[in-house]
Amino acid sequence: MSLTRVHNLSISLDGFATGEPQSAEAPFGHAGQRLHEWMFATRFWDPAGSAGVDDAFAQQHGIGIGAEIMGANKFGPPGWQDDPGWTGWWGENPPFHTPVFVLTHRPGPPIEREGGTVFHFLEATPAEALAIARDAAAGQDVRIGGGPSVVRDFLSAGLVDHLHVVQVPILLGRGVRLWDGLEGVEDGYDVEAVSSPSGVTHLTFTRKA
Repeated sequence: MSLTRVHNLSISLDGFATGEPQSAEAPFGHAGQRLHEWMFATRFWDPAGSAGVDDAFAQQHGIGIGAEIMGANKFGPPGWQDDPGWTGWWGENPPFHTPVFVLTHRPGPPIEREGGTVFHFLEATPAEALAIARDAAAGQDVRIGGGPSVVRDFLSAGLVDHLHVVQVPILLGRGVRLWDGLEGVEDGYDVEAVSSPSGVTHLTFTRKA
């Protein structure tokens, strides 16, 4: 059975994975890019970036992934369903190169982009979406790409095998939290924490056998 994985999900010290309000001009709301500065400095993001702990974790993002599931708010800002020209944030050649399943209450026809990325739009439960994505992944793993509400739903349903969270030393005060309603979720996982010279802490949750 393929694994269900989450990678490079950055959260603030107070648990927010995005700020507010989200818009086309501010995909992460008032958080801006502060949650992801650690990643922008790595070779994973920029060939001129640094190697080391952060890069080693970031590089795991795409290895062995055959499909992704994401929420509607990751695909676009509020109201994107009413814009027939909206095809996602990522231009002609998105970085996924796999089938991507977008969870939305207003599904529409698929959107095919360069590089093998095809966006499919589903109204489905986490379990239903995972079954569809696993079939498309053809034996490879499925990545839950976010945002935090979608990751939380999959964790709550007991469907995540590997969770990589990056705790960034900032306080956002408002936005969308990852951990709300997940009391005790760590009991089902082996948890490892690795501190980085950049100031972030990599938390890896691996489902117990």
